[in-house]
Amino acid sequence: MSKRLEDFISQNREQFDDLEPRADIWANIAKELDTFDEQHAQLPKKKEAKTFSLSFVLKVAASVIVVMGLGFAVYLKTLKTNNNGVDLADINPSYAKQQVHLVSVIETQKNELKQIAKFDPQLYQEFNGEITRMQSIYKKLNAELATSPNQERVLRAMIRNLQIQTEVLNQQLSVIQQFNDSKNEQHEKSI
Repeated sequence: MSKRLEDFISQNREQFDDLEPRADIWANIAKELDTFDEQHAQLPKKKEAKTFSLSFVLKVAASVIVVMGLGFAVYLKTLKTNNNGVDLADINPSYAKQQVHLVSVIETQKNELKQIAKFDPQLYQEFNGEITRMQSIYKKLNAELATSPNQERVLRAMIRNLQIQTEVLNQQLSVIQQFNDSKNEQHEKSI
């Protein structure tokens, strides 16, 4: 404190000391605190945001990468035997690369789609039924590849089938995302 203020307070000490607070002041403060507590008890409590530690996120990401890598390695290993001894790269190298990429994308999308099976098994069965039908057509084309006189045409049909599968899976995942977004919006409005 400044010296002048200290001097003023010490000189006028008696004038400050003779003032007393009202007797009911503590009762009024207690009453206001009680009403304040009641008002806050009636308000809905906000949900705490879920947070994940960096180590948890990194572990999940590493697990996903390992699983995808193993799946891709197994797929590449079985690729030649799956095609009835026909090497797709011999027919058309760019189609072979495209086929490998699309199969990898489809597997990733199918894994994402499997996550909704917990929440809506009926919707998952319906979506999975569509993909299963397309995969059976793909398997027929794959079996036909070895004996076909025009293998490049069959390979193009296989690629087109895979493209359609990815488009359908994208649409299905989009529908699920839109449904979840609308459900979240309704939940936020109700709060």
